[in-house]
This record gives sequence, structure tokens and C-alpha cells, in this order.
Amino acid sequence: MRSLPARRLAAVAALTTGTVLAFAAPAFAHVTVQPGTAQAGGYTAVAFRVPDESDTAGTTKLEVTVPTDHPVTSVSTQPLPGWTATVEKSKLATPVKSAKGATITDAVSKITWTADAGTKVGPGQFQEFKISLGPLPTDTDKLVFKALQTYDDGTVVRWIDEAQSGQPEPQHPAPTLTLTKADAASPAAGGHQMGGTGSQDATVTVAAAKSDDSTARTLGVVGIVVGVIGAGLGVLGLRRKSGTAS
Repeated sequence: MRSLPARRLAAVAALTTGTVLAFAAPAFAHVTVQPGTAQAGGYTAVAFRVPDESDTAGTTKLEVTVPTDHPVTSVSTQPLPGWTATVEKSKLATPVKSAKGATITDAVSKITWTADAGTKVGPGQFQEFKISLGPLPTDTDKLVFKALQTYDDGTVVRWIDEAQSGQPEPQHPAPTLTLTKADAASPAAGGHQMGGTGSQDATVTVAAAKSDDSTARTLGVVGIVVGVIGAGLGVLGLRRKSGTAS
């Protein structure tokens, strides 16, 4: 029969393991856009992070809808080995002006990434699909990118539900980019194009830093838990040894 300290140690281990999972799960549970915030009026680079949540099937296609009610006039994809990206455009209900003053009547409305033969996101894995876009609209506080994730067994998961303020998170939330107010002194607020300026590099650096920080926090929590469990096992071992000696 287990002693009382052993049962308590097992309970502590189960609780702390659950805590680690609670910290780590949100980063991989849904299709998300990373980083989750960007400055309105500027240019940025983001990645759609797609985890494979199936135990047996792999992800072979991702379709992302780019909102046209708040159109973004410049959208480009980053090449991803093993995947083919297809960009679709739609006519805008209301034409908009580009940063150079040209009238734009259509804009990117959908991007589809399709896996080449022999490529997929396998169970327990995730993949990031990257794009650059801008200038980001200034007449809204968010961009909602509804997405469809297709598995090689034919299953399609629709990440299209919009979160509502004061309501629980929906089961399949749409990736959402929150837009913050532009700082008048920042380069992004001045409408700089991506390319020759350092705006894109700065954005990518910030995104990488946030990702690294999130990973570091998760590893830190795991380290603490392992330390607690190890210490508990050490104490239990000493008690058992002491009891045997007596």
C-alpha cells in the first residue's frame, strides 16, 4: 500500500503536469496568426501557424481568406519548400488608393497553400505559412483571416468563428490580427514600403523575439515542474532509506 507522502507526491506531480499543459496548449491548439498584433497603417510580416491535431492524418492544404472589407493593397507570400502557394484576387466594392496614389480596384482575397507530393504536416507537428502585407487599414482594430485546414483523410477543419467580447472562445476561432494605433513618429506611420527600409526587418525581429520569449517561458515552466518533482522524489527516497536503516 502506498504511503501518505507517496500519494501526496503523485498528486502534486499530476497537478503540476496539468499546469504545464495549460501553459503550453494555447500556443499550439489552434490555427493562429503570429505575431498577433501589428501597427495600423504600416507594413508587416506574419505567419499562419498551423498545428496538426489529428492522431493519424496529415495536413496537406491551408486556405486563408484575406478580408476585403478593409482591403490590404500589397500581399505577397514567402516561398515554402514542398508547398505551392496560389493567390486569388477579387474586385473591391469601393476602389482604394495605393501609397503612391494609384487607384486600386481589386485586392488579394484568398491564399491557398497546397502540399506537393510526399509533403504534409504530420501528427504532432506544426508548420508556419508566411506572408508580408500592407499598408494595414486604419479604419478597423483587427483583421480576421478565416481559414480552412484540410487533412489527407479528407477531413476539413473550418477555423472561421469570430471571438465575441465577453463570450467564451469559440471551438474553432479564426486567426485574428489585432491592429494598434500608429505612432506618428514611427516609420510605419509614414507609409514606408517594405524592401529598402528596415521596417520589415524590425517587424520580423520583434516577431522572432516574441516567439522565442514564449518558448523560453514554456521551457522555464517545464524546468520548474521537473525540479519540483525531482526534489519530491529525493525527499521520499531519503525517508524510505531512513526508515529502512532504523
